[in-house]
Amino acid sequence: MIAIVETGGKQYKVSEGKYVDIELLDALEGESVQLDKVLMIIDGENSKIGQPYLNGATIKGTVLKIGKDKKVIIYKMHRKKGYRRKTGHRQPFSRLMVESINL
Repeated sequence: MIAIVETGGKQYKVSEGKYVDIELLDALEGESVQLDKVLMIIDGENSKIGQPYLNGATIKGTVLKIGKDKKVIIYKMHRKKGYRRKTGHRQPFSRLMVESINL
């Protein structure tokens, strides 16, 4: 069973028993989380599409890890002017293990 869920302003494809890295949640490592903004559930013949969300559909999981992605380098330069700026950014994320998809 596969589901499309919205969290953090982005949409993610999740399936039971697998993990997904999503935007940082207000939960600590080891806590259970319930996501209720489910857009679509794909289960062979029994697929359901929400308008925009499915009523009563939830995704339950636990937070495995809170970490940061790889560094993205931002480099700005104006040629012939001596202007150079180099900064970096590491986006925080939560690794969520999906335990069940409920309708």
